[in-house]
Amino acid sequence: MKKLFGTDGVRGVANNYPMTCEMAMQLGRAAAYIFKSAGKRRHRIVIGKDTRLSGYMLENALVAGICSMGVDVLVVGPLPTPGIANITSSMRADAGVVISASHNAFQDNGIKFFSADGFKLPDEIELRIENLIETNHIDSLRPTATEVGKAFRIDDAAGRYIVFLKNTFPQEMDLSGLKIVLDCANGAAYKVAPAVFEELGAEVIPLGVKPNGTNINAGCGSLHPEVISKAVKEHRADIGIALDGDADRVIVCDEFGNEVDGDHIMAICATDMLRRSILKRKTLVATVMSNMGLDIAVRRAGGSVIKTAVGDRYVVEEMRKGGYNLGGEQSGHMIFLDHSTTGDGILSALQLLAVMRRDEKPLSELAKLMIALPQVLVNARVTEKRDIMTIPEIAARVGDVEKKLGNEGRVLIRYSGTEPLLRVMIEGQDKYEITTWANEIADMVKLHIGEQ
Repeated sequence: MKKLFGTDGVRGVANNYPMTCEMAMQLGRAAAYIFKSAGKRRHRIVIGKDTRLSGYMLENALVAGICSMGVDVLVVGPLPTPGIANITSSMRADAGVVISASHNAFQDNGIKFFSADGFKLPDEIELRIENLIETNHIDSLRPTATEVGKAFRIDDAAGRYIVFLKNTFPQEMDLSGLKIVLDCANGAAYKVAPAVFEELGAEVIPLGVKPNGTNINAGCGSLHPEVISKAVKEHRADIGIALDGDADRVIVCDEFGNEVDGDHIMAICATDMLRRSILKRKTLVATVMSNMGLDIAVRRAGGSVIKTAVGDRYVVEEMRKGGYNLGGEQSGHMIFLDHSTTGDGILSALQLLAVMRRDEKPLSELAKLMIALPQVLVNARVTEKRDIMTIPEIAARVGDVEKKLGNEGRVLIRYSGTEPLLRVMIEGQDKYEITTWANEIADMVKLHIGEQ
């Protein structure tokens, strides 16, 4: 079992264990050791971050750790997580590091790694990094003189990433005539995202583009779609696009301000790709959190959906294993594997806009492809992550709810991989009923293992 790494790297409150400068330095040293391949050439690791205040101290600690192992560092500054993956592979670096806690509040931060090909690390590599830190195996390895690593700033990283994103949009199309409300969550995409849509010809109303180190995700971005909804109606825009802090996910709203989540976006894009015969194996990869309405919509279009555990890394693993090219999560992580190795909110928005252009239909019309079953998600903050089905009262109540739902719904209970939360999700035909049941189960969880 991994002790440091969760579903998306190492994460926690900045300057508290495990997100301390000391741990960041150790992570840098261990990663440098693992990614330093054979040969006499200089080895390089890319480091990027979002706009959190704590990013400065963690960045410097990582740089010190990596350089202390004789590996050079390419520092790119604030850039979306998928941008770091792209720069890592395009610059032929040995690995990439992102300092970000994604959609979390500013006081949190995290460190996650990409391998040379731009994909997130498999569990076994993360376990190796943990083992190196725990055993102090590399403490005595200290290059000296000219063997110590150097750090370089890559000033044109944002420009490189902007060009890459624009090239994923069909060459025969542009966005002229479209008015887009764009919320960058005061995060990593605050510069690149407006530039991409403007350079493709759209009129952009930018929101969340004034980061100050503490306002990332604060009442803005993909966690607060009501912001773009209101702005779309005010400005009579064609679409609202909301990114999260590191811009690897996106939530949109249509021209009437109605939210369109990741499931609907996947349904639209999968249907379009099926029609154009480019959805590999006619299969979409989603997670167990995706609404059953997605399965119905894709089947109606002639395709199928397979499900993985929650986490975009597991979606990508299944896609690579099965040879699929589209996958994602209801939360807005979507992977277009023909273009990118990881979830990319800006790229996903561009693919959706391409369908709107291709079909010459507003988003509200396209979203009708999928009718979502009522779904309720209730979080319970916990003090431990015990197997919930070993608590008899909770197991009995879950069984009772499942019996009542029958084949017209489901109960899914899972722990967050990044926060001390247990998520209770129920899907069914009656919204009031499933809301009541979800709250009942969450209250039972709080009683047994919740914070008092």
